[in-house]
Amino acid sequence: MVLKESDSTLGEGDVAPDFELRGTDGDTHGLDDFADNDALLVVFTCNHCPYAKAKFDLLNELAAEYDDVAVVGINPNDAEEYPDDSFDAMVEYVEDGRVQYDAYLRDESQSVASAYGAVCTPDPFLFENDDGTFRLAYHGRLDDALNPDDEPSRFHIREAIDAVLAGDDVDLEWQPSQGCSIKWTEN
Repeated sequence: MVLKESDSTLGEGDVAPDFELRGTDGDTHGLDDFADNDALLVVFTCNHCPYAKAKFDLLNELAAEYDDVAVVGINPNDAEEYPDDSFDAMVEYVEDGRVQYDAYLRDESQSVASAYGAVCTPDPFLFENDDGTFRLAYHGRLDDALNPDDEPSRFHIREAIDAVLAGDDVDLEWQPSQGCSIKWTEN
């Protein structure tokens, strides 16, 4: 396990890179599938990383609590080297309820993670819907529990979501998320 901090090239107001990825529901999803939402939370995550697993409950809660926010998990890890991150394992996580996001997608080519500049799991990006275009409103920590066994006392992502839904700027310092490095395929 290599601990990394998020450091995307995307900045505030940048347009979300589009994608077409297979979901655990059997459908292919892109940004247009979430256009009816006021906000979109894209989280690069996986099944095996203890940092990502520690945030499953929070992401599930967000997906259930916010009707106007789509919570989308994207797993970019090399499934050949890390079989727990295979598509079939992702489907199993959804079927048994460990993952209850609005969509859980597989980035087999890792091109989407690369386009977003994602480096770790979890690596969250919150976009506001600006007349049909998703623009980056916040990229940073989900909460202040940086280690898997820590209990959070502050939920940065809820503050950011609430600001976006209220039409306000996100008034948070963008502190990097941290977790396991994305497991890139050897090319």
